[in-house]
Amino acid sequence: MALRSNIKLKKKRRFLRRQFRKIKFLIKHPSFYVPFVSIFTLLLTSFILYHFFQNSSVIKVTPDSKIVIISYDNVQRVIPTKQKTIQALLNKLNIKLRPGDVVEPSLNTPINQDDFRINIYRAKPVAINYLGQVDYLMSAAKTPRAIVNQANIKIYPQDYVYQKPTLNFLKSGIIGSEIEIDPATPISLSLYGKIIPIRTHATTVGQFINSEHIALKKGAQLIPNSSSPITAGMAILVIEKGISVSTQNQTIPMPIQTIYDSSLAFGTSAIRQAGSSGQEVITYQNNLVNGVIASQTQLQVIVTVPPVPEIVVEGTSLSGIKGDMALAGIPADSYQYADYIISHESGWCPTKAQGEHYCPAIPDNPYTSYGYGLCQATPGTKMASFGSDWATNPITQLEWCNNYAVSKYGGWYNAYLHWINYRWW
Repeated sequence: MALRSNIKLKKKRRFLRRQFRKIKFLIKHPSFYVPFVSIFTLLLTSFILYHFFQNSSVIKVTPDSKIVIISYDNVQRVIPTKQKTIQALLNKLNIKLRPGDVVEPSLNTPINQDDFRINIYRAKPVAINYLGQVDYLMSAAKTPRAIVNQANIKIYPQDYVYQKPTLNFLKSGIIGSEIEIDPATPISLSLYGKIIPIRTHATTVGQFINSEHIALKKGAQLIPNSSSPITAGMAILVIEKGISVSTQNQTIPMPIQTIYDSSLAFGTSAIRQAGSSGQEVITYQNNLVNGVIASQTQLQVIVTVPPVPEIVVEGTSLSGIKGDMALAGIPADSYQYADYIISHESGWCPTKAQGEHYCPAIPDNPYTSYGYGLCQATPGTKMASFGSDWATNPITQLEWCNNYAVSKYGGWYNAYLHWINYRWW
């Protein structure tokens, strides 16, 4: 028994000595074990992150999700979502909007494409100086008139509205920017018997007559005289004897100013400033024959209410699948028409078969005899002439679409007109 115990003890000592020599060798030669430790660490980290994201509130990618790029509070997040509108997504993400914040596109805009972009502009302090009274508010609006509209201050198209930075905080007590409103003076103009309400920045009657390009013909009388100062509510009369005149009111169409913004997705838009149409009065001299008007000669045009331009921002970002239009050879001036058709045909889903209401990650039935792909080629195998990857590659499909639009309709614009009229192409 003692002999067996001694043998076991010796074996155990030899085993320990071997293990000790291995440890000393590894310490002296770390290149043998560092890779194994690194691989183990990476595997462990990946396992922890996988389980973290599986159990967190991060929105999970699904075949019918849309990828959204949302910018707010100096951060940018890329999020897959199944929410149908911007408002629904912000609610899902618990992103709170404060008074004066601006969201582009608008909250009710549908999320209908990948790489959909949302910009949230946070409100900043603004002071509005109007008739000596200063109102304070928080606003992220991009134009002075839009800021004033947020403050629910009534202004007129003739009023001057401009924005200036605060240069001396200690003196003015204003943090941020300041909006100055210079209101026009309301008066009434009696032009050959036609009474016209109007607003002006002129300080004298003569300045007003010149600013409105009112021509005083020989024998015409101006009341009050040209040196009289303009006061609120005053009446200015232009009287001309011996001539028959008539006037006509006419609407001036609202001008639309478009700004192109690469921070918004192509096909989306937002209104940065609400506009309005204007009004003008046209004065005619009536040419009488036997007391009947035989013809008319235009004497002058007075703009009584100037139009206010509507400022629209249009997205130009072609990131994601829509960026493939350029790679497929679709000309830039046809993007909007191609986008309209493809959005209505497939919702920009290259794996969608006719009748499907979602975008499958893998084609369910690319060989269907019905429509398939971005442009709903019927059957989808028509696109095989442009590449063997026609069932999944959006560029291959767009190349076929472009050829189809050009060969059948002469271009995307005519194809768009056909789609508008018949709801198919």
